[in-house]
Amino acid sequence: MFKGIKDKLKYKSGVKFLKAAMERPVVPADRSHGITSVGCIVDMDKFENSDVFFQFQEEYALRPNAVKIIGYKSYYDKNSPYATPVFSDKDLGWNGAIENSYALEFLSREYDLLVNYYKEDNLLMKLMSVNTKARFRVGFSEVDSYFNDLILEVPLNDFKVFKKELKKYLSVLNEIGG
Repeated sequence: MFKGIKDKLKYKSGVKFLKAAMERPVVPADRSHGITSVGCIVDMDKFENSDVFFQFQEEYALRPNAVKIIGYKSYYDKNSPYATPVFSDKDLGWNGAIENSYALEFLSREYDLLVNYYKEDNLLMKLMSVNTKARFRVGFSEVDSYFNDLILEVPLNDFKVFKKELKKYLSVLNEIGG
């Protein structure tokens, strides 16, 4: 019984933190022009093949380890191995904190490009996005435009089209070579 109330209070404090964070102006990461590092927040409940994001390495001629991926699952077993580091609803702490070592490691880095690869209105993924230091953010229209500088209208399950459209816009913005 107590755990249910505690979880609801944590959720409410997370929502309150997110609203406050969204009222502050976005401070972009202090990074130079061009794409040298990519962070990806992926809804693995809706898109399981997170390995495709490593294609950005070849696509943008990035060095090894330049692409970092973290996946969201509404539930995961801490004893089961996942190829991609994951976080879930049970990792929500007080005041919007995410209590997960993989998430904290992801958030400790700065990225030139943050890919918000989710369409669900999900508190945890939004908290990850708002806490990630990134110069440029891309995602989908179903998520509040606050979280993304570039919004693509493509199906979530069609990564090939997403990658093609993203490359086209990054070329236009002179972030990558055409």
